[in-house]
Amino acid sequence: MNLTGKVALITGARRIGGAVAAELARLGADVGLSYNRSQAEAERAADVVHACGRCATVIHADLARSEDCRRLVDSTVAVLGRLDVLVNMASTYRVTPFDDLTVTDWQQVIAVDLTSAFLCAQASVPHLRQAGGGRIINFSDWVAASRRPRYVGYLPYYVAKTGIIGLTEALALELAGDGILVNAVAPGPILPPDHLDADARRRVEQETPLGRWGGSEEIVKAVVELIGSEFITGETIRVDGGRHVR
Repeated sequence: MNLTGKVALITGARRIGGAVAAELARLGADVGLSYNRSQAEAERAADVVHACGRCATVIHADLARSEDCRRLVDSTVAVLGRLDVLVNMASTYRVTPFDDLTVTDWQQVIAVDLTSAFLCAQASVPHLRQAGGGRIINFSDWVAASRRPRYVGYLPYYVAKTGIIGLTEALALELAGDGILVNAVAPGPILPPDHLDADARRRVEQETPLGRWGGSEEIVKAVVELIGSEFITGETIRVDGGRHVR
């Protein structure tokens, strides 16, 4: 696939986001990257994009704020000239016991993990239409895609990521006539969280039918496949090593 002359915006440049940015740049795209607190990681991702001979812009945005979502999209287009692909990866993931959960906790997670995907999509659509069509790729979670919660303490996260699946399906219907295809990726055990010790990491491997962590390259492959497809829309693709069938 050749993305020369195309522009992609990735919300959230930490960890897997940087790997996605690198591959899209390798395929020829210029890349916009957002960050809230992880500026150094976003700038490292931009350096990789530049090393591929492509243009990059790094923009600070608090995606819990609606005005920042629109500013992020408009600033990316102002710097890079157009928009063809939006990848909504920004997420907040933290455990909060139910009895300690506040309205503020709830609103923060829903805002970042669900509402920002809608707002960035809404801001992007006029630019995607101007480009003659495009792709929106949202990020859910394998647990949400399995349609049942498995872990306590992640109530707003689970609700938000389940909402992403509904958002993806509804946007796919709304935007099909514009040639804008909308899909979601639902990662499973891809990269171990920093707080997991060796025993916990091994337990995840044992609970995964393929017996290992996937690595960021598996998410990259899924994103690239969905960008390249001309006939997949409204779908949520689990990339979880078969975790959902156990």
